[in-house]
Amino acid sequence: MTTRNKFGPNGWTPERLGSLAGKTYVITGANNGAGFEAARVFLSKGAKVVMMNRNAAKSNDAIATLTREYGSDADVMFVRMDLAVLDSVREAAAEVTEKVLRIDALICNAAIAQVAQQEITVDGFESQLGVNHFGHFLLCGLLFERVKESAGRIVVVGSNAYRMGLKRIQFEDLNFDKNYTAWNSYAQSKLAQMMFAYELQRRVQAAGSNVQVQVCHPGASRTNLLNDTASTFNKILWSLLSRMIAQSAEKGSWPEVMCAAEEEVESEKLYGPTRRAETVGPVGECSLDECALDRDMAAKLWTVSEQKTSLNWSP
Repeated sequence: MTTRNKFGPNGWTPERLGSLAGKTYVITGANNGAGFEAARVFLSKGAKVVMMNRNAAKSNDAIATLTREYGSDADVMFVRMDLAVLDSVREAAAEVTEKVLRIDALICNAAIAQVAQQEITVDGFESQLGVNHFGHFLLCGLLFERVKESAGRIVVVGSNAYRMGLKRIQFEDLNFDKNYTAWNSYAQSKLAQMMFAYELQRRVQAAGSNVQVQVCHPGASRTNLLNDTASTFNKILWSLLSRMIAQSAEKGSWPEVMCAAEEEVESEKLYGPTRRAETVGPVGECSLDECALDRDMAAKLWTVSEQKTSLNWSP
């Protein structure tokens, strides 16, 4: 059951934010959808935005749109990164470290979903687990010190799919070689992201670090998340359903903006839309399934993630 919304009946909205001048927000997957809408909010409040995207042409188009809206002095830049390729993540993180002097929030927004047939990344991972979790795990680890220097935040954008699949990490067959389904593999990837985030919360708190870690989900939002990966049937089904049950990408961005910039957020919470089974509606605190807080499984996932990404990380 959803708790009473501390932000009132209309929930959290960007109107709560004052000026964000002098702050820098790094967003993965920011050239369209919720990530692009989040960039809009930050720029409207005077912040700097760093987009970390795979497609340079789409990123340049997005920047052109934003500079038309907010003026030529809108502080937005693009760093190319393919989360499916760990070497690309390493190169992008090195570029950000060199060029970006502060990170007030690193927002892990990019994702792929409902990949119709099993695909394996160049590093040997099932594609959704590779992009959604391992790529972001490595990025967060490589940029952690810059976030820490800025007393910043790491925001992980999850999905309610985390509690609809197997509700565990299938360590014995991470790639679903034996029984691949688009749904279970996607659900595992989102559960892995959220487990990682809560484990990172616990580790930074134990270390007395000034970094905050927050977790949110966008609900059902009209984005192009399924366009490149889902089966034709699922694309058609979602295109029909989204007209009836989904909210705008703009509203879908509000939970991640909130987690990046709102003062009144807490640990071990999940923020997102709070109505219609937490798919749409006012943004606030959502219910959280215990599977995301399984400490033993999260600790094992952390160890496996370090091994898979060749990153030894002690926050």
